[in-house]
Amino acid sequence: MATLRPDQHKILEYRSGKMGISAVPGSGKTWTLSRLAADLVSSGLLADDQEVLVVTLVNSAVDNFYQRVSEFIGERGLLPNLGYRVRTLHGLAHDIVRQRPALVGLEDHFQIIDEREGNAIRNEVAQTWLRSHPYALDDYIDPGLDDDRCDWVRREQLPDLVNDIALTLIRYAKDQRLTPERLQVRLGRLPMPLPLAEMGCDMYADYQRALNYRGAVDFDDLIRLALQALESDEAYLQRLQHQWPYILEDEAQDSSRLQEEILKTLSGKRGNWVRVGDPNQAIYETFTTASPHYLRSFIKTRGVKKHSLPNSGRSTQSIIDLANYLVQWAQSSHPVEAVRDALHSPPFIEPTPLNDPQPNPPDDPNQIHLFMQKLTPQEEIQIVADSLERWLPEHTDWTVAVLAPRNQRGVELENELRRRGLPYVASLLASSTSTRLSAGALANVLNYLSDPQSARKLSTVYRVWRRMESQDPALAEPIIRQAEILRRLPRVEDFLWPVPGQDWLQPAESGDDPGLAAGIVDPESLLRFRQLVRRWQAATLLPIDQLVLTLAQDLLSEPTELAIAHKLAVLLRQASQANPGWRLPELTEELAVIARNERRFIGFSTDDTGFDPDQHRGKVVVGTIHRAKGLEWDRVYLMSVNNYDFPSAQAGDLFISEKWFLAGLDLLGPDGLPVQARLNLGEEALAQLKVALSSGEHTWYRTGNATQTARLDYARERLRLLYVGITRAKRELVITWNSGRNGGQKPAAPLEELHRWWEARRQAGE
Repeated sequence: MATLRPDQHKILEYRSGKMGISAVPGSGKTWTLSRLAADLVSSGLLADDQEVLVVTLVNSAVDNFYQRVSEFIGERGLLPNLGYRVRTLHGLAHDIVRQRPALVGLEDHFQIIDEREGNAIRNEVAQTWLRSHPYALDDYIDPGLDDDRCDWVRREQLPDLVNDIALTLIRYAKDQRLTPERLQVRLGRLPMPLPLAEMGCDMYADYQRALNYRGAVDFDDLIRLALQALESDEAYLQRLQHQWPYILEDEAQDSSRLQEEILKTLSGKRGNWVRVGDPNQAIYETFTTASPHYLRSFIKTRGVKKHSLPNSGRSTQSIIDLANYLVQWAQSSHPVEAVRDALHSPPFIEPTPLNDPQPNPPDDPNQIHLFMQKLTPQEEIQIVADSLERWLPEHTDWTVAVLAPRNQRGVELENELRRRGLPYVASLLASSTSTRLSAGALANVLNYLSDPQSARKLSTVYRVWRRMESQDPALAEPIIRQAEILRRLPRVEDFLWPVPGQDWLQPAESGDDPGLAAGIVDPESLLRFRQLVRRWQAATLLPIDQLVLTLAQDLLSEPTELAIAHKLAVLLRQASQANPGWRLPELTEELAVIARNERRFIGFSTDDTGFDPDQHRGKVVVGTIHRAKGLEWDRVYLMSVNNYDFPSAQAGDLFISEKWFLAGLDLLGPDGLPVQARLNLGEEALAQLKVALSSGEHTWYRTGNATQTARLDYARERLRLLYVGITRAKRELVITWNSGRNGGQKPAAPLEELHRWWEARRQAGE
């Protein structure tokens, strides 16, 4: 993009002060920010010991920025990788704390626990709390459930719910920089009981004790402690401010309060801080403490230079018009007035100017399909697969994606594409089926090798080994029968290492256990399996990555599976190096959590590796809308755009966070009439915590208010999620909806409005 657009030219004139930039999807904000970084590096404004600091959201963006800035600097004849540094916000916080850990009371060799270990600790804390308070949450359970059902809910449903509540409250408390001790003092001063906040405080204290015992911090601690370090030592802060006289922040709409405060502190009152983002693409509020409010407020601040990047060459004019109309309708006519602040303009998306190096694709209004026919979930899967089956043969050089609001929906489509033999990749699912199956197969074998006397685990390994053959109905029953024989082995050694002359796999020579021998229908397969297991046992002497690759050669055959095995081997090698005390049982559990989809699989995460749709032309990319952010395809399918996955806080909308087993509520709908709801216990707990933290004399808590507020916040976020989904499409867009598992869901309100507007426009054009 050698030719600058007028708005880019204005931004690249920046040399000092604070600047806020609103950038629409596909506007080239990464290119612009990278070019600005290179301009500042080559401008002569930096001393030899200074750098431009570029801060972004995910690791893949770090690599992208490094590459782009390096190219721009190289064009000027300067050495690459000098004069700038690129970090994620968490990476920056880690740098700050790691340089001076004593400032925040940490040892030099403190550990950082990842999401998996943090979840495991919280889960144990939640289980312990529930064992000590088995009936403490009964007042929040639906009183219509009978005793047996209540017992089942306490046993099967509450542990996960309490773990989620603990995560929400701990994350918020850390964002407020409150220790468990300070929070307990606040709760003790209140004249009213706040049982959910007290529960959260108890679990927060236990969670922190577990971290302290390990000498560890979590990701939320890193942010909190980084700011504490900056505030604790003025000389240290001044040194960093000198080192980074310019801060360029990408994806600023996804910053939290503390993350913003770190960059604000580093830049200083008169510092140089550029923030770029799109509040209309803020889609992580449900999962984090981030909010687009911080960027919006920054841009409105007096003294901040305000610019926009409104031009986008990504999409056709029709797709741009559809996205812009969604913003316009949401602002002026959304049926719930409180939600009308979800999307903001200006800027609206504008096409690129004439002779722009990135022209918009040729417009074809006929390639927008808003499919309004009522479909069951399975019918929706079939109709999307049918469409792809017709479309793919004629578009082998195009990119295409099917995006769903939830991971499970993508997995269901992935299964159908596999059944039909259609080419696909599932790298944008939280953990693709291929990854889970490959990890699961390897984990089962490692699980046995860490406990080689277990007949039950050996039986499982046999079924894993013959899993592909078992798909043949004629072979399934014999395989199950022989696996059962292995499960009933009195001693595994009698199968693996039989005494000569007493091998019960040789019926003619066997007389000791005719019961086992009589059930064998395929002794040859058991003989081959025995040889494999012997070889696997010998391979346990190898390093963990070599062991995994050895197993993969025997268990996996597809190139994709073997590639996954290689990534898993690297991951386990890293885990082994980071935890020298781990042996095979701990490494097996590390692999098992990947197979259970409890941890982001680092090697196949778009957040870490960067995903390039152009590398998958002619294949269907299956993913979630969240993971598709920042990407684009020629043709995009958006599935499940109904009033469950995209509620608008109207009567009849259901919310995923309102669990069926919790007590019901009568809320007021937008028309003033009662609306049936279920308690959102996580938000109710957070509301109680906020009461404890409030200094107002008249602050009080009323059950249900937080659930109502959460509905509105979720409706806002889902509007933005729909906007993100639409703006992933370059040439063609297909949107479908389904009636849900029970058949009662309707098209999402924004989809109905988009369809009405699009049909009126089409008819007017005719």
